Amino acid sequence: MHARAGQPAQPEDLIDVDAVTSAYYELIPDPSIVAQRVVFGTSGHRGSSLDTAFNEAHIVATTAAIVEYRRSQGTDGVLYIGRDTHALSEPAWRTAVEVLVGAGVPTAIDARGSYTPTPAVSHSILLANGAGTSSGVRTSGPGLADGIVVTPSHNPPRDGGFKYNPPTGGPAGSDATGWIASRANELLEGGWRNVPRVPLAEAVEGPLVIQHDYLETYVADLESVVDIEAIRSAGVRIGADPLGGAAVDYWGAIGERYGLDLTVVNPSVDPAWSFMTLDWDGKIRMDCSSPNAMASLRGAMTPDAEGKTPYDIATGNDADSDRHGIVTPDGGLMNPNHYLAVAIEYLFTHRPGWGQDCAVGKTLVSSSLIDRVVASIGRRLVEVPVGFKHFVPGLLDGSVGFGGEESAGASFLRKDGTVWTTDKDGIILALLASEIIAVTGKSPSQLHEEQVERFGASAYARIDAAATKEEKAKLAALSPSDVTATELAGEEITARLVDAPGNGEPIGGLKVTTENAWFAARPSGTEDVYKIYAESFKGEEHLALVQEEAKQVVSAALGV
Repeated sequence: MHARAGQPAQPEDLIDVDAVTSAYYELIPDPSIVAQRVVFGTSGHRGSSLDTAFNEAHIVATTAAIVEYRRSQGTDGVLYIGRDTHALSEPAWRTAVEVLVGAGVPTAIDARGSYTPTPAVSHSILLANGAGTSSGVRTSGPGLADGIVVTPSHNPPRDGGFKYNPPTGGPAGSDATGWIASRANELLEGGWRNVPRVPLAEAVEGPLVIQHDYLETYVADLESVVDIEAIRSAGVRIGADPLGGAAVDYWGAIGERYGLDLTVVNPSVDPAWSFMTLDWDGKIRMDCSSPNAMASLRGAMTPDAEGKTPYDIATGNDADSDRHGIVTPDGGLMNPNHYLAVAIEYLFTHRPGWGQDCAVGKTLVSSSLIDRVVASIGRRLVEVPVGFKHFVPGLLDGSVGFGGEESAGASFLRKDGTVWTTDKDGIILALLASEIIAVTGKSPSQLHEEQVERFGASAYARIDAAATKEEKAKLAALSPSDVTATELAGEEITARLVDAPGNGEPIGGLKVTTENAWFAARPSGTEDVYKIYAESFKGEEHLALVQEEAKQVVSAALGV
């Protein structure tokens, strides 16, 4: 933990915005260097221009590869593109639009010339493909829309990010991203300068660029997914902090359109994020699930001399608004796992339009409290690998009512049981907290305490353990038979998983479970470590024992 974690950023903590944007254009990547190639992780390609990992050449090549990929799939409709407030997002957006128009792709940009949350892009793609109509979403045939979101999510200000959303509206699968990255790297090796481009000023005046009102389209449709009338009638006092991100104008528009008692806590946008408090490692990071990054908003909920707080609920979003943070007067910043469990129980008992076969989706590193809640309400649990792309099929056809990740990313269906977004939506998860208060008269943290009384309290944590590249590769390729241990922290092992039970997809690691505990080990994609997620319903001491024995189990499986 950094000595100034949770404290306001100082001038020496801030990036030089001009240096970051200049490097985007001036530094040319060398594709023979692995760190300078295009790599799609679970949420697109990310990197910093200062490291020659996110530069003009990368975006030209990646956009050109996306153009080729969509053509190979027969996707010939409008491409919806949005960007967040990171310093590198606008130059990358400009580059992408120039390449798209140069390739003859009809491109929908924000009519306000402003920022666009990730869920608003997903929402517009799905509407264009038939969401909200009696015929439902089309996934084949002519005229299908897709999209690009220019964002590194909650990453530090020096970073940029670029991801592709196919006609299904959510993050692209590994088949698509693997092809796009491979083709982009081919172009980096010699052809990216020859990619046709139309200068932005000319492009936006031409027939291929569509001025699309993402904000109005999204905000006007919110009543179909959240009970806003209940929030308004109850007079819930909301403090919404966009953390300098793309939702900054959306929250004001939501409050105004629906007559809510809603205050935009901090409407400032600054690509250096000078108003942020430092995260656990001393970096500026817009992680709305981090108590340190959310220190200012938590402080805003301090009671006055009469014991009153300014808001009944306070919420935060990350830079592209696909994550949520929930602060309650009685409990502070909620653990993401705890809020997911509360949201799931509330939604599946207050959405009569969702059929009885509608399932609950969770990543396999999310809390087992969710498993117990889901069992209690008689629903089916769909446990998938890390990556929101695994929820896309179920959300799209309505067979999964809620998909959530332990990292505070989730989305859920409209009230009628049809798709809303197939990408994470931090805005509706934040609004849901107000609906919960309005309908139940209790805060999400109070409802979590009630769940603890029924299902038990768990201790949950993630730690890192050192591993070589060879060990990480072996970990990702383990089979259940490689685990010879029969007990974990004094309990019989009940399952050894290398594939997710919800969809049969490889988890890229290992999960071991017992009656009251589990751990999952996954190799890091960027560091020489593997991540150990673990949980115990027998307390912190037992959790520590699970973590220690997890290292031994993994070491034995790896033969080290």
